[in-house]
Amino acid sequence: MALRMEDVDRFVAARPRLEAIAYRMLGSAGEAEDAVQETFLRWQAADTDHVEVPEAWLTKVLTNLCLNQLTSARARRETYVGEWLPEPLLSGDPMLGPADSAEQRESVSYAVLTLMERLSPNERAVYVLREAFDYPHRDIAGILDLTEASSQQLYHRAKKHVAAGPARTEIDAAAARRIVEEFLAAATSGRTDSLVRLLTADVVSVGDGGGKIPARTKPFVGALAVAKFVWGLFRPGEAKRTLVGGSPEVYAWSANGEPAVIAVLDGRVIGVMCLEVTAEGIIAVRNQVNPDKLARATALWATVEHGEPLLHAF
Repeated sequence: MALRMEDVDRFVAARPRLEAIAYRMLGSAGEAEDAVQETFLRWQAADTDHVEVPEAWLTKVLTNLCLNQLTSARARRETYVGEWLPEPLLSGDPMLGPADSAEQRESVSYAVLTLMERLSPNERAVYVLREAFDYPHRDIAGILDLTEASSQQLYHRAKKHVAAGPARTEIDAAAARRIVEEFLAAATSGRTDSLVRLLTADVVSVGDGGGKIPARTKPFVGALAVAKFVWGLFRPGEAKRTLVGGSPEVYAWSANGEPAVIAVLDGRVIGVMCLEVTAEGIIAVRNQVNPDKLARATALWATVEHGEPLLHAF
């Protein structure tokens, strides 16, 4: 069925919000784009004359597509090589969605996206719709075919799980840059004690190579272990240059609202290291190097003014 121009316009207007919902639901920009495209195909096939509230219809279809995707994704992740981390989005990416409130900003942080992997699909859907998009429970119940009371219970359960993580510190762009600069200075100083002072005692470092780029299959835990790993990561070595095909440029940036170290080689983003910061220091270092999860970051990087690199790695 051919869509009328007004129906196309309705979908185009809703698309940014749909993409932002899908990304928070799935933790993958590529999967989010696929879910939104499938939503469009279903909108195209629908009898739109009988759709009373297009926004609600589109959100319901998209959310249920994401729920199905989450169920199958869990099975796939059981065979995933090494640790699984979400796909990072660099600052300025429209898929990050609304950032007017602290709740909206936190809902798309790398830390919270990682924590949301522990939630059931329905818990995650309720949390995203309520926390990031301020949907009333009445509407969420209609989207998920639940009672309003069930929606409230799922939300409180999800919020409790997410709140069980450390208290995160909100950081603006200038502060994020300073944190990354200090982190890199310590990481390249040749002294692990400089790095240890920036980390909490229980800091964790996780890497996601997806079986395509070497990454430790288990996290490093503790300030000294993480400091040694990070120091070794930035220590010059011919083997590393050979492995990645050169000496990457390293920049201070932010991803998902967190300070981030961006490694770029020949215009291609080859690594995004997100630093989770609390009042006590850096509590988590999450390093995404799986090339399948860096294509969108590379595309955005080509469009922004990023200045000169802080250093060349290796």
